[in-house]
Amino acid sequence: MNICFLKGKIISDIEFKFIINNKKYYSISIFKIKLDNKSIITVKGYNETADWCYRNLIKNDNIAIYGNLNSEMEIIVQDIEFI
Repeated sequence: MNICFLKGKIISDIEFKFIINNKKYYSISIFKIKLDNKSIITVKGYNETADWCYRNLIKNDNIAIYGNLNSEMEIIVQDIEFI
């Protein structure tokens, strides 16, 4: 995975899901951001990050993300801040 730093505007509602795998529960939040160059990127956060995203972020928030780019061209959030 590649490390990336992005800033953009949230353009979708924050979707929150649970994943059950071998008696372990994982939470995931999924949303899309639009970058300054008009690219649209899917962002995913897991567990505590997913909970924080779902509680604190809303559509049209401007955010900065530190994360990893996965093989499906999605950003996996490591840290996130408001701009």
